[in-house]
Amino acid sequence: MAKVLIIDDQPEMRDIMRRSLELAGHEVAEASDGSGGIAQYRSAPADVVVTDILMPDSDGIELISSLRRVDPKVRILAISGGCSAGRVDFLRMAMTLGAKATLTKPFNTAQLQDRVAELLDS
Repeated sequence: MAKVLIIDDQPEMRDIMRRSLELAGHEVAEASDGSGGIAQYRSAPADVVVTDILMPDSDGIELISSLRRVDPKVRILAISGGCSAGRVDFLRMAMTLGAKATLTKPFNTAQLQDRVAELLDS
């Protein structure tokens, strides 16, 4: 099917997403932070990048901007459980910076598979 890169600092979350997307027939690569995600994307570009927004070191907002500089056409799905902190709406900011879709944690595997399929069809 497609290559999907998952970038999330939580190993359990990456594992759940990886297994779900592999069951849907996708080839999945993983990274635990933004800098690792950029390196992974540069060495093996993915059809879709699924990234958490709130991560230590290089967060998802910085990552989205960096990925857009590497590949302006990259399809990005931004995910977050902390959708807003104070007055900052991180998922809306992610869309403004170039994410093509968002998901709020917690989400189920069918929602993840559907959102990735929608991005692949776009």
